[in-house]
Amino acid sequence: MALEDGYSASKLFRKQYSYTYDDLIFLPGYIDFSAEHVPLSTNLSRNIRLSIPCVSSPMDTVTESHMAAAMASLGGIGIIHSNCSASEQATMVKSAKTLRFPVSSGFPPVFKKINDVVRTDDFSVTSIVLVSENGDSRSKVLGYVAKDEFFNSLSGEKQEIKISDCMKECCVASFKWNHFDSLRKINEYLEEYKDTDFVVLEKDGDIIGVVCKEDLEKAKNYPKSIAKGTVGEDGQWMVGAAIGTRESDKERLEHLVKAGLNVIVLDSSQGNSSYQIEMIKHIKLNYPGLDLIGGNVVTMYQAENLIKAGVDGLRVGMGSGSICTTQEVCAVGRGQAEAVYKVASIASQHGVPIIADGGISFSGHIVKALGLGASTVMMGSFLAGSTEAPGSYEYRNGCRVKKYRGMGSLEAMTKGSDARYLGDTAKLKIAQGVVGAVADKGSVLKFIPYTMQAVKQGFQDFGASSLESAHKMLQSGATRLVVRTGAAQIEGGVHGLKAIFNRTRARSWIFIRHGTSMEDNLLMHRSMQMDIFPVLSCELLLVCNLLALTRHSK
Repeated sequence: MALEDGYSASKLFRKQYSYTYDDLIFLPGYIDFSAEHVPLSTNLSRNIRLSIPCVSSPMDTVTESHMAAAMASLGGIGIIHSNCSASEQATMVKSAKTLRFPVSSGFPPVFKKINDVVRTDDFSVTSIVLVSENGDSRSKVLGYVAKDEFFNSLSGEKQEIKISDCMKECCVASFKWNHFDSLRKINEYLEEYKDTDFVVLEKDGDIIGVVCKEDLEKAKNYPKSIAKGTVGEDGQWMVGAAIGTRESDKERLEHLVKAGLNVIVLDSSQGNSSYQIEMIKHIKLNYPGLDLIGGNVVTMYQAENLIKAGVDGLRVGMGSGSICTTQEVCAVGRGQAEAVYKVASIASQHGVPIIADGGISFSGHIVKALGLGASTVMMGSFLAGSTEAPGSYEYRNGCRVKKYRGMGSLEAMTKGSDARYLGDTAKLKIAQGVVGAVADKGSVLKFIPYTMQAVKQGFQDFGASSLESAHKMLQSGATRLVVRTGAAQIEGGVHGLKAIFNRTRARSWIFIRHGTSMEDNLLMHRSMQMDIFPVLSCELLLVCNLLALTRHSK
């Protein structure tokens, strides 16, 4: 008699309960492979392959040029938001695609002629000002002015100096950039010629960038990439962008296509509409080679409608984001775990990959989303607050934070995101999101590789040797799940502790019980020199993990 433990997904989701990630847990499987050999490569859409299943959300506090370039360099992809003018969005796409590598500024070099003056403003986006014969990118480089030496030369209230008084003459080495081995070659060159501080990047006779020693030092401090970057046939990073379903978005799409985007995402909180279906048909007719992702959807009926219309991928989720209030305000949506499984069950029959959008707070949530049928996960709060996220840092209650807001918040709607909620023509604006702040997480180039390693170990534990293997196990019933009670969820995390220190990483874990005063928390923070966060839960411990990836409640 065969032993049967737990439930198959098909049996579990017939119970008519709306489950989310924390409600479920996979039962362990059989291990006959190492976690290091678990490939995470997957499809974003029918025709776009990624090395890791990570997509940054098209939110104006999450994805602009630097986030998109960083995600592509890691093997994922970024979707640039549309809460701006069409020309601004197209410029961000161009910038992300041509950013040489994510640790550099990405701004074009500053050029001067030898009889010019150099000012403090010239160093706002660069540490080196190049001096060329004609003061442009195509003429011979004669020398340079370094930021440190310029500021050391200033006296009194002076804000400018003659180029001839501070220029260093040099013979500048140039490299033709590609995303595969240029960084290695530049590093080897600078190691050999130790007196050289930088090299220039050249394309078609134009100097298009500068790579300094400090840029390379930053790159060395990041973990070794676990996957190859997402590079298109043009040799540039692959970048996506979001648009709405209004007539004006057709013109926006033209700008984006000219800018070279690789995939378009139709951004709507409820994607099963005549507006979206009409837009899908328009895009497929006029841009047949462009991959198109539709959504958002949470039911099989919604998914089937958009699949029939011609989408190449689906975005799944409604009201599951940490800053989204759609389920509370509109009483419409679905638990994210159930939504992912249900939509995946119909989409897989048509070869359409799905993106699990929302509800990702920990690496375990990524494992669950992928194990329940998603091909990729889209992340907002998980990436917000990072170095690459838009916005500047500020301090609140002793904690370094960045603003993070829902696209359904009134603040975001005033910039145009109300069209996403079909509310752009309404006299009254109804918020379906909030504005908040998230802790500084550092660079995605540091914490995403660790997160992906944790996902690999999760796959190993429940017996899936690859993402494709996980999907086959799901369909065959080999994947076994159980529902967790509230007590089981508490028991499944670290509990009963005041503080615990993980000495293997720079940041530590802190557990703060409800009832501890903010003053006490601040004292603990200062004495331990660690980050702390206000407690949002009334009963559970708030866990701030090694990457300061906090779980946010509404």
